[in-house]
Amino acid sequence: QLQASGGGLVQAGGSLRLACTDSGRTFSMYGVGWFRQAPGKEREFVAGTTWSGSNPYYADSVKGRFTISKNNAQSTGYLQMNSLKPDDTAVYYCAVSRGGVRPNSRVDYWGQGTLVTVSS
Repeated sequence: QLQASGGGLVQAGGSLRLACTDSGRTFSMYGVGWFRQAPGKEREFVAGTTWSGSNPYYADSVKGRFTISKNNAQSTGYLQMNSLKPDDTAVYYCAVSRGGVRPNSRVDYWGQGTLVTVSS
């Protein structure tokens, strides 16, 4: 079971760190990733990495502002979000995949989502 946390309300230019904690499986065998869904829009890929946490991949819209990481010892993945913009407002979902998480990869498990609201 994936548990996402860390969402909240922040002003534009601020930062948040999302966490995705896994239980019930061998987290180290899975790549972790983040997707988001804004109101009235389809869910979109944000960032993903492999089982080792290497080779991070980012959507162009967040490149240079967001950083994805993975701590296998803690069975937790993170998304550090800096320089947040109102357009980043969305429900953020974490996901894991044995093959690593990329925009079109098959996701094995989804987390429940955490809301991020960025005010202007």
